Amino acid sequence: MNALVPFVIPIRGLFPGLHDYTFEIDASFFEQFENAPVQDGDVEVRLELNKQSDMYVLHFDFEGTVKTDCDRCLAPINLPIEGAERLLVKYSLEETSEEAEVIFIHPETPKLDVSKYVYEFICLAIPMIKTYDCQAEDERPCDDKMLGFLETQNEEEQQDNPIWDALKKLKEK
Repeated sequence: MNALVPFVIPIRGLFPGLHDYTFEIDASFFEQFENAPVQDGDVEVRLELNKQSDMYVLHFDFEGTVKTDCDRCLAPINLPIEGAERLLVKYSLEETSEEAEVIFIHPETPKLDVSKYVYEFICLAIPMIKTYDCQAEDERPCDDKMLGFLETQNEEEQQDNPIWDALKKLKEK
């Protein structure tokens, strides 16, 4: 079974007003996207779809973790992510390019696939530097050997280096 099927919302015949959906994201979801920066995760996505006469307003709230490598110690971690995004879906008879928060669909479109938007929102919620405060966890995922190596490197860098001292003297002149 295709893991993206639950993300296809039948919008034809939907009554005006609020409609709530909940999606559970796991590895099978990320497998559907080629070259995904995330291979596994556990994210809950809540979608509030507000059908209005001329458009749909979609509010996405998500929270969970994605599996990645820590940028500090290179150990595999469950990186916490969360976010809230809004997407407007408007009607258009002509093919119109998507904008940042607005997409256009034909008025007779029977279904709306939100999987690619959920995927994009999750990927955008991943910070550039993938670290977090893991000190509060009972069992820290850190690679202590790598952290020890980094501490040794920092100590060596802080020691005076005669080559740099000579260059500093040139700069002062």
